[in-house]
Amino acid sequence: MMELDLLLPFGLAPEELARDLLREMCTPALSVLLARSRRTHYQTIDGFSRALPHEIHLAQRFGLAASAEASPGIAAALMQHFNLPATAGAWFILQPVHLHIARDHLVLTDPRQLSLPDDDARALFAAVQPLFEEAGSSLLYGDAQTWVVHRDEWAELRTSTPDAAIGHNIDIWMPKGANERDWRRMQNEVQMHWHTHAVNDARDRHGHKPVNSLWLWGGASATALPQGPYDAHFVVPGSTSPYRMLGAAKAASSAIGIIQAQPRHALLVLDELVGLALAGAWAEWLACMQRYETLWFAPLLAALQAGELDRINLTLSHDRALRTYTVSKSSLRAFWRKPSLARLTP
Repeated sequence: MMELDLLLPFGLAPEELARDLLREMCTPALSVLLARSRRTHYQTIDGFSRALPHEIHLAQRFGLAASAEASPGIAAALMQHFNLPATAGAWFILQPVHLHIARDHLVLTDPRQLSLPDDDARALFAAVQPLFEEAGSSLLYGDAQTWVVHRDEWAELRTSTPDAAIGHNIDIWMPKGANERDWRRMQNEVQMHWHTHAVNDARDRHGHKPVNSLWLWGGASATALPQGPYDAHFVVPGSTSPYRMLGAAKAASSAIGIIQAQPRHALLVLDELVGLALAGAWAEWLACMQRYETLWFAPLLAALQAGELDRINLTLSHDRALRTYTVSKSSLRAFWRKPSLARLTP
């Protein structure tokens, strides 16, 4: 028998739009799964948080440091994924980003919007790698979106995930703590080196946002490697989330392949809603939920009814809360619980 943990970040509708969004949704399978489940976990974030609820949840599931006080410590896990050499000490993720100027402050743009090609990323990397080496840091390249840096002096910094900071004044989201000024100096030097870089000149000519800064987050000891409870981890094809690297996730385009693989305990992360919700693209959010109904919710409900799945733990979140609902074949027999999407409301 198989148990599936299904994580749907930003699957909870925002309170101010919930009534309108749910009225437009036609997801009968999801309605059944939610109505005939029981709530088994509930988590809320009160006040300021440097990570989103689903990010904290994922890191905790893999035994990594995670709280609202700092971004999850996933740097070492990403290094393992890219087969990068990790000397002892503190490592951080460095993510190329675009900061745009609002009236009186800087705002972090969603890095997904950069669409940074590998050749361009490597050119930008080569331009600033000597800066880090001169400062006694090791800067390593993972992929276009993911670099890592070794800097023990920054070990106590409290950093924020990019997704938590997107669209906000970056001042309160910047690294805080001992040696934060050291990081700011390094960030400023990078920004100056990239200001007139050929890559950004070309991006400007083609109407693309320049890559004008780096985002530091995910700090962890080189020995902080993930130890998850899963024997299989799946993500949607094309996922760019750094959390896809936890547990060596495989791309899965539909429920059928996962069920046929017959893992004992699997994790499936459907993370396409994250960028849509952060951008306020609610029409696209609805369209994505409809695709999920066809590709995932309906086949998983059928598998549960047929006994091919023993249990589904459906975890949904938004930027302040996370809920898990557990449904089994036996709980589906509660026919008096009419199909409903009410549990998608905050």
